[in-house]
Amino acid sequence: MTTSVFTRRRIVIGGIVLVAIAAGLLFARNSLSASTETGILTTTVVRGDVEETVLATGTFKPVKLVAVGAQVSGRITALHVKLGEEIKTGALVAEIDSVTQKNSLRTAEAALANVKAQRVEKAATLTNAQLTLDRQKSIYESKAGPKSDLDSAEATVKETEAQIDALDAQITSAEVAVETANANLAYTRITAPMDGTILAIVNQEGQTVNAAQSAPTIVILGQLSTMTVRAEISEADVVNVKAGQLVYFTIIGDSMTRHDAILQSVEPAPESITSDSSISSSSSSTSSSTSSSTSAIYYNGIFDVPNTDGRFRTYMSAEVHIVLGSAKDVLTVPSSALEDAAKTGANTVRVMDSDGKLTNRKVTVGINDSVKAEIRDGLSEGEKVVIGQASATSAPTNGGGGPPPMGF
Repeated sequence: MTTSVFTRRRIVIGGIVLVAIAAGLLFARNSLSASTETGILTTTVVRGDVEETVLATGTFKPVKLVAVGAQVSGRITALHVKLGEEIKTGALVAEIDSVTQKNSLRTAEAALANVKAQRVEKAATLTNAQLTLDRQKSIYESKAGPKSDLDSAEATVKETEAQIDALDAQITSAEVAVETANANLAYTRITAPMDGTILAIVNQEGQTVNAAQSAPTIVILGQLSTMTVRAEISEADVVNVKAGQLVYFTIIGDSMTRHDAILQSVEPAPESITSDSSISSSSSSTSSSTSSSTSAIYYNGIFDVPNTDGRFRTYMSAEVHIVLGSAKDVLTVPSSALEDAAKTGANTVRVMDSDGKLTNRKVTVGINDSVKAEIRDGLSEGEKVVIGQASATSAPTNGGGGPPPMGF
């Protein structure tokens, strides 16, 4: 993972932490109170919404992304597309100098014509040999000639038939050579394999490409009507994530607009598996596998989003929230009011009655987003619970423009 990706993740996570703190303060603002005698800070049990999510950093990619390459070597004589242009399947993208391929085709066609001519000659020879055989049979049957002449005529017919069979095989081979030459000539005209948008032009008109080792890329074509988001989920969170969960995301340029989707799948292995020593050459994989073992591990969660208006661009970043659970209009308290270590399930809170008396009470906690927690059982709306101790320098009141200072 590049330094820029880590920097972007730190910025995103830092922003989320600040938002969580602000949300906690906003949640407590209207319900905090403190006893001036004891310095205990309390808040009121209220109704609200709670949502537990996993934060991930996502990257937009076209749902289909193809590197359109050349299968023959040569100089690019024409480039028929422009960057950002939308093209259809079969549209001409580029042309490569085809002189060599045309000559190869002419040579193959000439070889095919030669073999076919040889077959015509042998077919005529076979006809003559068959006539000779028929005559020798008549002569032998009338006892006017020796059997050796008949045997010789039969051998000539069989030999000629074998030669014709060999020529038929040569014709098939020559026809394959012609088809191959035609295909190579067609490869000099590079066409689009699908509908899409030209995202990059890798080789320009006039450049020479060499397809001897691998197919050189001419342009990169992508379908932008639907974008695939690949969200990097940390190994600590991926155990709670599964396909079918709700997700929502925002983009850096418009952090106020929320977009909803459904998580389609979670890849079974991180992308770093490609550098694993068991599937890579030992000379190059040792250092890469060592470095990957010391870095953070992320698994890609995949989901698609419509992009008919072109709002989402290739390689844009997304702040993705995968919803593990949510509860609407339920009793809530700040997470700091919970005294036991367990984040959910059985827990304990301290409750202050109208006389200022404190009692410990068992509660059942549902969803807990670390800022506020759902209380499923054990408390009633309007009761006061202890969330901390006011600092020695604070002068808490029951009114005013905001909560008193908290000393945690």
